[in-house]
Amino acid sequence: MIQVLRTRAVKLTLAATAGVVVSALGFFAWQSFYPVQAADGWQVQVLHDDLDKAASLLPLADGSLLVSRELDDGKGSILKITPQGERQVLIDGLSKPDGMTAVEGGWVFSQEGGLAPVNLSRDGQLTALFEGENVQGLWNEGSHLYAIEDRKGEGRLMRYDWSTGQVQVLRAALTEGEGLTRCEGGRLLYTEKAAGRIRALGDKGEDPVVAEGLRHPTFLFCDQRGLWISEDSTHRARLLRIDADGQQHTVLSFLKAPQSIVPDGQGGYLLAEGGRDRVLRLSPSAQ
Repeated sequence: MIQVLRTRAVKLTLAATAGVVVSALGFFAWQSFYPVQAADGWQVQVLHDDLDKAASLLPLADGSLLVSRELDDGKGSILKITPQGERQVLIDGLSKPDGMTAVEGGWVFSQEGGLAPVNLSRDGQLTALFEGENVQGLWNEGSHLYAIEDRKGEGRLMRYDWSTGQVQVLRAALTEGEGLTRCEGGRLLYTEKAAGRIRALGDKGEDPVVAEGLRHPTFLFCDQRGLWISEDSTHRARLLRIDADGQQHTVLSFLKAPQSIVPDGQGGYLLAEGGRDRVLRLSPSAQ
């Protein structure tokens, strides 16, 4: 009798364990495949798929789109997608190509996979501008190019002078600085991903916090609608917007590792969703 009870207890324990495992697997599958949800007033659709680790986006004047594929160990690349949907690898052999920004007559890109140059691509030629370690965010304006490193406690915010080729370190000892953008009013913003904060670069070495309590903020973008923030989380990530009154709005939810957000030139936006290897188009519902 005792042996029978023990056998039943073992079977019940195994059944309960199996139930927990199945429930956990089901929960993770639900998180991975649950469709992206758009807030009222917005609609979202898949524009391009089958783009491994899509990270940074750069629309070109001819209607083409550059996409960086953030693969490590020399497997990363930058791809051009024409308005007709044709794809061409422009640069390969990269390690986690991440940030991209337009410059006069070309574009600049960074690599987050260790020590590597920030490169300028112009007229089919590559020129190394300066070196950094795990450089992610880039922001170009006028005579300066800004770059930030995604490192733990050793990251730098740097400014490259186009006329002299000199690099100035504006901030050091940063932890997981990722995104850069300039907003209305002239503030240059940068993220502290692990801390869930966004700071504004100050003139006197003090950088005030402009947003906090975020979940892994990464790429940033500012326009007339406010500050856009993508969350680099594997599950249930969001695309957020902070309006001129400082109110936070969730525009997209149930994303998987969203990255760069850029305007699409039609009143909407393009968003790289690296966790699902695709590019989304976000549009106001009225369109």
